[in-house]
Amino acid sequence: MTVRGWTETLLEVIVVVFLVSMVVGQLLGQPVLLGYVTTGSMQPTLNPGDGFVAIPAALAGPVEEGDVVTFRAEEIQGGGLTTHRVVDRTDRGYVTRGDNNPFTDQDSDEPPVTEAQIVAVVWQPGGTVVSVPGVGLLVSGTQETLGAIQGQLARLAGTRSLLGTQGIAYLLVALSVAGYAIDILLGGDREREQRETSRQTGVSVRLILLVLAGAVVLSATAAMVGPSGSQEFGVVSSESDSPGLRVIEQGTTESSRYILGNGGFVPMVTYVDPVTEGVTFEPRETVVPARSTVNGTISITAPPETGYYRYFVVEYRYLHLLPQSTIRSLYRIHPWTPIVVIDALLAGSFYLLGAAFVDTGRVRSRSREAPSRLDRFVSRLK
Repeated sequence: MTVRGWTETLLEVIVVVFLVSMVVGQLLGQPVLLGYVTTGSMQPTLNPGDGFVAIPAALAGPVEEGDVVTFRAEEIQGGGLTTHRVVDRTDRGYVTRGDNNPFTDQDSDEPPVTEAQIVAVVWQPGGTVVSVPGVGLLVSGTQETLGAIQGQLARLAGTRSLLGTQGIAYLLVALSVAGYAIDILLGGDREREQRETSRQTGVSVRLILLVLAGAVVLSATAAMVGPSGSQEFGVVSSESDSPGLRVIEQGTTESSRYILGNGGFVPMVTYVDPVTEGVTFEPRETVVPARSTVNGTISITAPPETGYYRYFVVEYRYLHLLPQSTIRSLYRIHPWTPIVVIDALLAGSFYLLGAAFVDTGRVRSRSREAPSRLDRFVSRLK
């Protein structure tokens, strides 16, 4: 392949990865590489529909005043992901404001934003946000189409497991497997000179394998990142106690059951880390078998002063495809390290398995002289 051909292929792969990452990220509620805004609250920095490069909070480092962050809001537009600028920091959290808004979010009843609520930091090389105009409209349309397809398949199959993040994972894996099956079924034996000719034109099978491996990685990442994230507990420190965790007598500790569920077909290694003082969780590490639940215990200690307080824990989940001790060691390096290693293991295994069954030359352009794969397959049935 020429330098120009390699460049075009690389650009195509980059575009596909970025677009797929945006769709999956929005469906997961966790920007993956890219995010986008839907309102004009960040104008002129970001217009409605503009995309931006999103650095995961776990990799971005400390948040500073002037950073633009994506966080899980509680009150803004009914809650959900919001992208605004940090304008101040207090003991209770960050003060945020849209560049186009006259007042801060906290002036509009949004509590101060804590570290646990921030899911991504917008890339600002030289202090300027890099925007990608108009991509939000494409992602929104893709989301609607994908949602409609999932709904139809769920009705035909009579199961809700094809909906949501879990359904996306199932669909991506199913499409990858179907692609392999069709290629093997219609492939047949090729004559050597046909194979040599086919290397001149057409689509690289290696590229196809990489795209399918990417689909497996995205589905695996969705299965691990989707159920993960921060969980908030709002507690009132009161002069008297009430059942449950909502109202706790000042200076005392209350415990409650915390259910860890796994609706998938692969066991999960789960970690639950408290990120605010006054919270403990047991067990911190556990294996949740496929399609089952495990009970944990969360304990919260109310401050001596009365008032309303927010407590957070963060869940991390990993497909149990490596020994638990290995996942533990990787987790201690960084919570994202097991995800990277598991994704690399799946991508490498998928690619090598495909290369063992599929010719890794090029899928040739069909001509009138050369029969198609389908023609050869039909001829065998006669």
